[in-house]
Order: sequence, then C-alpha cells, then structure tokens
Amino acid sequence: MRRDPGPAALLVHGPGPVGVRVGPGRNAVRYLGPAFVAAVAYVDPGNLATNVTAGAEYGFTLLWVIVVANLAAMLVQYLSGKLGLATGWSLAETCRERYPRWATLLLWVQAEFVVIMTDLAEVVGGAVALNLLFGIPPTVGAVLTVGGMLVILAAQQRGRRPFEAVIASMLGILVAAFAYQTLRAGISAGEAAGGLVPRFAGTDSVLLSVGIVGATVMPHAIYLHSALTQSLRPSPRRRRAAARATLTDVVLALAIAGSVNVAILLGATSLSAAESLEEAHAGFGAVAGDTTALVFGIALLTSSLAASAVGVYSGQVVMQGFIRRSIPLWLRRTVSVLPALVILLLGVDPTTALVLSQVALSFGVPFAIFPLLRFTGDRRLMGDDLVNRAGTRYAGYTVGTLIVALNVYLVAAVVV
Repeated sequence: MRRDPGPAALLVHGPGPVGVRVGPGRNAVRYLGPAFVAAVAYVDPGNLATNVTAGAEYGFTLLWVIVVANLAAMLVQYLSGKLGLATGWSLAETCRERYPRWATLLLWVQAEFVVIMTDLAEVVGGAVALNLLFGIPPTVGAVLTVGGMLVILAAQQRGRRPFEAVIASMLGILVAAFAYQTLRAGISAGEAAGGLVPRFAGTDSVLLSVGIVGATVMPHAIYLHSALTQSLRPSPRRRRAAARATLTDVVLALAIAGSVNVAILLGATSLSAAESLEEAHAGFGAVAGDTTALVFGIALLTSSLAASAVGVYSGQVVMQGFIRRSIPLWLRRTVSVLPALVILLLGVDPTTALVLSQVALSFGVPFAIFPLLRFTGDRRLMGDDLVNRAGTRYAGYTVGTLIVALNVYLVAAVVV
C-alpha cells in the first residue's frame, strides 16, 4: 500500500509531516480542527430552511430528529477522519486505488454533481441573505456571495490552521446568532425537553423529518474530512491516541453544529408559519423585533459563505483524489455558480431551490457512506488497531441503510 501523504494532502495541507513523534499534549492538539471545517456543511442554508420550517410548523415535535441525525453524523465523520489517519489517503483516493477505473470515473462524476448541488444551495442562500439585509437583487447577490467565498478561500492558501481558524470563527458567529434568537424566543425548557420524545404529527411531518436527516449527512463533507486528516498520519505508536483525538474533534465540532440546528428550530417555534426563508425573516421581525430579523439575515449570509467555501474545497479534494487533476479555485467557483445564476434568473423560488438541492444531494449519500464503511472495515487497509470493531460496523451499516431508505422515501415522495 502506498505510504506517501497523497496529492490531495499536498493540495489541502502542503507537504505535512508523516509519522512525526511529538509530546502527548501537542500530539492531541495537532488533530483538532479538521472536524470543525467539515461541520460547517451541517449548518448550511439547506439546514436552516428545513429546521426553520420544522420549528414554525410543528413546534418542538421534531427536535429529536435533529439530535438523532447529528449522532449519526458524528459516527460517519469519525470514520472518515480515521480513514485519512490510518491510510494517508482521502476517501476519493482510496476509491481510485481500490476500484476499477470505470467505477472510479462514475464515482467522480456523481461526486462532482454533489458538489455542484451543494454550491447551488450555498450561493442561493447567500443571494437571499443579501437581498434580505440590503435589498440587493438576487443575481447580483449571487455574484457578491461568490466573491466573498473566494476571499475566505484565500486563507486556505496560507495553510491549514488559518483556514480552520476562519471557518471556526464563522461557526462561532452562527452559534452566537441562533443562541440570541433562542433567548429572544423565550423557550420553555420543559416543552423543549418534550421534543426529545420520538413522535410525528402526521404525514407531512414525516416527510420533513426525512428532509432533515437527508440534509444532515452530506457526502461532500465525508470526502473532505478524510482529506483533512490524511497528512496527519501518526507514528505507529500513536495511532490509537490520534484516533481518540480525532473522535474528540468530531464530537466537539458536531456538538456545536448540532446545537446550532437545535437553536434554529427552537427559535422558529415563535413563528406562526414560515414556508420560506423570506417569511422566516419577516416573522422574526414581527415577533421579536428588527434586531432579531437582522441577526437571522447575518446568520444566513455567514452560513452561505462558510459552507460554500468548504464546498469548493471539497470539489478540489474530489477531483484531485478521483482523477489526479485540479483546476484553479476561481475557475471552479465560476463554473459552479452558473446553475445558481440560471435558477435565480428564471425566477425560481429560492427556498424551493434549496429543498430540491437537498433532494439531489441524497443521491450521493450511499456512494460515500458504503465505500467508507467497506474501507474502514478492511483490516489489511486500516491495521489491527484502527479497523472497525463489530459494534462500529453494525452501527455504521445500520445508519447507512436507514439514511438511504429515508432518502429514497424523500425522493419518492417528492416525485410522486
């Protein structure tokens, strides 16, 4: 098996140290950060749209869905991070090395489609946010959003830590924004706790729950996380410690992302109805004042910028991993923004576009999860110390099967 850090690692981190022996404290800190970048995918405009709708229409009823989906995401992202640590390969590179060329090309095409749909959601979300905040026309807002994303991606050129710091700071803005909205909503702790009891409120709530789950485990975040950890491959004596540190990183990052999603739903329970992001913005203004509406708009813009920067980053990792090619970020950003511009020019409802993009993303979930489970369950690839144990395998395949079943139900419900 090839033991170099791989081309995607050089793209993401530069020629990072492999097998470096460092002190215990420094060793643990070294592995913190990648999960915070991947976690941004869990608080994108698609998540905002589904969680606001859930809170406005069903109150606390679907709170448990967010919690369960977040726990599933923790498992999947941990396995992705562990793959990079154990092998020095990203998930895309592992597919390229382990599958026939025809299968690799098909996986690359669907992964590129996933990234384009992700970019569509983020650009549309950014355009909506700029329209709500400043009255900027959606098409102009889309172009400005792209410019903002390129500025954020410039931090990536300075190395791994500056980029992680920028993304983590934006995640912090989201935490503060939705914590403020939750406090303004005057949530009853007892009623909120009741939302942790699994139940539904009719067929439409089931469909929305499927949308929440389908929008939570994002395939591009799975590809990205393995690339973010691949150049951090530890020495043989520290592999277990590195895996534990990666698990800590994942739990911390996704606990924060999950808290943001919970706060979005809780804050939206103060609304009588909200079938779109625009209606949610107006509703927050009417119920809690203009400041709360402003905070919602800022959070939507921050979510769009951060998540799209991560999406473009994922696109580079996907192309570099599957076919050993890369293109300039500005070119990828220009190409990926075209579908969003077409949708906005045609006058398609932005919230509808966001929902449909999440449906499209559901097709990419099995193509990422099941290869990941296969590779992390391969003892020859992972080694005796990091290969998935029986409980992890059962949990992983259960999560994967349920997500695929839910996504199939979502697609069938939308089509029919």
